[in-house]
Amino acid sequence: MNSALVISAGDNVATALEALDAGATIRVGEVTVAVVDRIPRGHKIAIRAIPAGTTVVKYGSAIGTASTDIPVGAHVHVHNVASGRGRGDLSGPASHAAPPADPIR
Repeated sequence: MNSALVISAGDNVATALEALDAGATIRVGEVTVAVVDRIPRGHKIAIRAIPAGTTVVKYGSAIGTASTDIPVGAHVHVHNVASGRGRGDLSGPASHAAPPADPIR
């Protein structure tokens, strides 16, 4: 069984299918990764270096932006990724529009 899952060739993270100990080596597709942090089951591991400011891609979708440089094999989570999901402040000019008038008076 694979220890981690990657869905898209454009992903720069994999999802741990089991807890991964620091020092372990995993193979994800054609990539071999030395695990540098303990990765809890279901969390993400960097399978490529992700420079600060770069988009983090999981399952072929952007899930946030690296807030620090993330080395290959590192735990990728809220401590080093700023999520873009559910952020109305990032959705463009419409997010600053006044709320619609209350239709019930």
